Amino acid sequence: MAQVAGEASADAAVAAAADLEAALAVPPDLTAAAFFDVDNTMMMGASIFHFARGLASRKYFTTADLASFAWRQLRFRLGGKENPDSVRASREQALGFVAGRSVQELVDLGEEIYDELMAAKIWSGTRALAQMHQDAGQRVWLVTATPVELASIIARRLGLTGALGTVAESRDGVYTGRLMGDLLHGKAKAHAVRALAAREGLDLRRCTAYSDSINDVPMLSTAGTAVAVNPDPALRELARRRGWEIRDFRTGRKAARIGVPTVLGAGALAGAVAAGIAYRRRAS
Repeated sequence: MAQVAGEASADAAVAAAADLEAALAVPPDLTAAAFFDVDNTMMMGASIFHFARGLASRKYFTTADLASFAWRQLRFRLGGKENPDSVRASREQALGFVAGRSVQELVDLGEEIYDELMAAKIWSGTRALAQMHQDAGQRVWLVTATPVELASIIARRLGLTGALGTVAESRDGVYTGRLMGDLLHGKAKAHAVRALAAREGLDLRRCTAYSDSINDVPMLSTAGTAVAVNPDPALRELARRRGWEIRDFRTGRKAARIGVPTVLGAGALAGAVAAGIAYRRRAS
């Protein structure tokens, strides 16, 4: 008899907990969203370079190739500005290493390399910003020039809604080594944001966009709220002039307390492109 009573009490407790959880659940906010750049915004360094390091360790290309790739990435950061031609050259250089490889093979490698080299590179402060939007019932996307397969892995591992990235051509599940369209970079991100907003019924005035780069000003400007995260010098100056929020997680200083009402007020997102980018192995 006591056992039956105990089981009934346990069942009642579980039911009560479920009712409380349902009552406290935040309803989805379907017209507001947040959109994050990846490199140096969500993640320390360039995601495609981390991926290239992982491929190099698996003998997909030589250390000299990796050094050349690293130099391009360093030039972007030292200059405080990414040159679109250089960005394209770097991505196309990477494409040259994996043409002829299957999409699934590269996705599987991306999963491994994320665990090995990327997970520890996520900025905790930026991840907290994304979580803040999720806690408010808002969807969160990554918007990046990084290959969409890689961006999607990062988004899924972080529990985000999804990712928009550069698209590469594949046929019968195999990469051709060619881009489909252009890089998701600069103005292309803003176009993608507007396309996604139209598709998803988002009110861009209620959305928030986050980036570290002056190149993302078009995307940042589409949102009701723009936030400069770990900004390059040009973006920091512009953010100050325009009164945009600045969050810098690169120093040892404790990050300023996030103004939830302000940040949740808006953002920007990228849109309707997604499918597959990759890199291609250099012909031997």
